[in-house]
Amino acid sequence: MSETSNQRPDHNISHLTRNTIALILAGGRGSRLMNMTDWRAKPAVPFGGKFRIIDFPLSNCVNSGIRKIGVLTQYKSDSLNRHIQQGWGFLRGEFGEYVDLLPAQQRHDENSWYQGTADAIFQNIDILRSRNPEHILVLAGDHIYKMDYGAMLADHVEKNADLTIGCIEVSLEDATAFGVMDVDDNRRVKAFVEKPENPPLMPGRTNTALASMGIYIFNARFLFEQLLKDADTQNSSRDFGKDIIPSVIDKYVVNAYPFLDLQSGEQSYWRDVGTIDAYWSANMELIGVKPDLNLYDKTWPIWTYQEQTPPAKFVFDSDKRRGQAVDSMVSGGCVISGAKVRHSLLFYNVRVNSYTTLQDTIVLPEVNIGRHCHITKAILEKGCEIPEGTIIGENRADDEKRFHVSRGGVVLVTPDMLGQKRHFVR
Repeated sequence: MSETSNQRPDHNISHLTRNTIALILAGGRGSRLMNMTDWRAKPAVPFGGKFRIIDFPLSNCVNSGIRKIGVLTQYKSDSLNRHIQQGWGFLRGEFGEYVDLLPAQQRHDENSWYQGTADAIFQNIDILRSRNPEHILVLAGDHIYKMDYGAMLADHVEKNADLTIGCIEVSLEDATAFGVMDVDDNRRVKAFVEKPENPPLMPGRTNTALASMGIYIFNARFLFEQLLKDADTQNSSRDFGKDIIPSVIDKYVVNAYPFLDLQSGEQSYWRDVGTIDAYWSANMELIGVKPDLNLYDKTWPIWTYQEQTPPAKFVFDSDKRRGQAVDSMVSGGCVISGAKVRHSLLFYNVRVNSYTTLQDTIVLPEVNIGRHCHITKAILEKGCEIPEGTIIGENRADDEKRFHVSRGGVVLVTPDMLGQKRHFVR
């Protein structure tokens, strides 16, 4: 199969990006993240010490030169809306740039919220038509990666495709959890199957399949035609992977675009952080000396809204009471007061009090951890007040009585689990 890349080719593609609208599907709850999405949509979940998950596709758009962006929201979207309004208002309307919120509005009938990925866009078809784009880029709002969509657009146009699907290479074992493509040597899609028991192999491979990233580039007119056709189709689930894509493969040019690094030809970084274990692992990866996801890359910054906080502070320096963090990431506003933090990630405005030890733990914003606590391999949700002497991560049976423990042994702790009724976590 011919190789492609996530790097931008040399020729000028600014015309393509200027005439593309990106639509980020950000309405899902993400129930596999358990209590982390009780009061917020999955794209609003904090990640990496200062970001939210939605910041990654948004930053990819801006860095790619795509600055006409719609964010389709639905489930408990208040924190997501506030984050976008606060952090993404820097685009200039005078130049036709925007990040617009497109909430489910029951536009067609009183009972019709967004019924599926395709329906979410269909319900905004009048808005899209009025803006007259050449191409529409459809993105999932809940994955972590850095990608130049301009290169994918150039490939889409060069191959005269009607639809191009971004994809990653996965093992056959992992492929059963994805939408999987069967392609020929020229990356033409021959079949698309959701979560197959027997995934089709990539050409020339023995244990690798092409899985959809939930990234689609459509010629705009073609997309409108297919959405209207699907809306008139009885028993359709109004979903791209289940309905739209399988219906167009035989009659139209549908290509796969593997997300590979130009220099190495290897799979580029992409993470679905949709489970507690995956979320914990992806955050822990960032602590490494040379993580696969480089947050310090000035050529491809991840933009966000961030609280204005003072620098992190580490206080007390005696043998039994020393404020220190080793092999960790600590955000602004944190105070490590006579405590030990090892291989952990702390979001902003976290306080860790004396004689406490943290190990392999993610601490979300505005958490206060009392004295003499020992916490290992946990996620502490925003706003938790951890009582003095709390032990977490040492006895699974005890943890399961109070908290949620994942298959991988990650302990999720929320204010509600501690008896601190907040009724919201933003």
